[in-house]
Amino acid sequence: MLTSFDDYPCHQTSDPMGRPASSDPNHYDRYFFNGYTRDSSLFFAVAMGLYPNRQVIDASFSVVEHDGHDGVQSSINVSGKAPSDRRHTAVGPITVDVLEPLHQLKITVTRTTDLGLAAELIFTSRTAPIEEPKFSRTFENRVFFDYTRLTQFGTWTGWIEIEGRHHVVDTTTTWGCRDRSWGIRPVGEQLATGSPGGVPQFYWLWGPTNFDDCAMHFSTNETGEGVRWHYTASHSPLGTAEHETFRDARQSIVWTPGSRHAASATVELHHHRVADGITTLDYRPLYPFYMLGIGYSHPTFGHGRWHGELAVNEEQFLLSKCNPGDFKHFHIQALCEVTKTLPNGSTSVGQGILEQFVIGAHKPGQFTGIMDVAQ
Repeated sequence: MLTSFDDYPCHQTSDPMGRPASSDPNHYDRYFFNGYTRDSSLFFAVAMGLYPNRQVIDASFSVVEHDGHDGVQSSINVSGKAPSDRRHTAVGPITVDVLEPLHQLKITVTRTTDLGLAAELIFTSRTAPIEEPKFSRTFENRVFFDYTRLTQFGTWTGWIEIEGRHHVVDTTTTWGCRDRSWGIRPVGEQLATGSPGGVPQFYWLWGPTNFDDCAMHFSTNETGEGVRWHYTASHSPLGTAEHETFRDARQSIVWTPGSRHAASATVELHHHRVADGITTLDYRPLYPFYMLGIGYSHPTFGHGRWHGELAVNEEQFLLSKCNPGDFKHFHIQALCEVTKTLPNGSTSVGQGILEQFVIGAHKPGQFTGIMDVAQ
C-alpha cells in the first residue's frame, strides 16, 4: 500500500513506507512528552503509539494537579484503528503535530465530555536530541527489545483545562522533556509462545533533568543480580548540538517501605578523564505521576490493544488513594527536585523526573520475588 511518504527519498527497505521491515506484532513507533511547572503544581504527560502490524494506534493525555499536600490525576486514553498514512498522527481527540522536526511539536486535545479535558501545547527544544544507545535484549531465544530512542529537553507554551480549571503554561514556568522510540518491545495482547517462560524481571530508571544552564540525563537497565546491560549518562549545554557523555554512572537508591518507589536517589557521573572527577545528582521526589494514566500497566487500556475503530476512556483519582504496592502502580515518573554537585563542589538545583519500573528480583534493591516491596 502506497502512502504520501513514498514520495520522499526515505526508504530503508524495498517495501513501501507503510510496511515495517519487521513483521513482529510487537513492532511499534511512539511519541512521549512530559511537562512540569517550576512550582510543581502541575505535571502532565502525553503518549501516542502506532503498532502497524496490529493495525492499532493509541494515545493518552494525563495531568496531575497538586496543591502541595495531595494531587489529583486526570486522564484520557484513546484507541483506534491505525491509519495507513503515517502523516496522520491523530486518534480521537488527541493529535500530535511536528511543526519543526527535532525542535518543535504541538499537542492538541479537544474537549472531552466527562472531565472536560482539553489542551493546546507546544513543545520547543532547549537542547539537541540525544540518541541513546540501542536497546537490544533477547529472552529465551525471542527478541524482547530491539529499538532506538531519542531524548530531548524543552519548554512548553499553551494551556490545559480540566473540569473548567484553566492552566496557562509558558517557557518561563514550564520545563519538560520528550522521547521518540521505535522498533520492537512488548506491546498489546500477549501471544502464545510455546513453553512457559522464566520469571519476569525488569529494572529501569530514567532520570532526565532540566537546569537553568543545561540538561542532565541518566538511565539504566539492570539484571536481577544488578548487572547493568544498558545505560545513558550525558550533559547537554544549551545552544549547542554537542553532548558530553560520561564514562560511567552509578546509582544508589533508598526505597520507600511498602513500595518499589525511591524515597531518594543519588547518581554519580564519572567524567572520562579521571582527573576531572565526579558530578553528582541527588534526586528528591516530590510526588508520583502514575504511568497507568498514559497506558503503562493499565488493566484495560494498555498499549497496542484492539478496542475497535475508536474507544475512549476517562479516569480520575487521588494520588494518596493509590496503593504503591499494587503492581499497576509500580511504574511511575516521580517529579523531583534535583541538586547537581560539580567536582569543584559548586551546586545548583534543577527539576526533573525519576522514572522507575522495577519488577522481579533485584539483588542490590533487596527484592527477591516478582512483586515484593521494600521493608
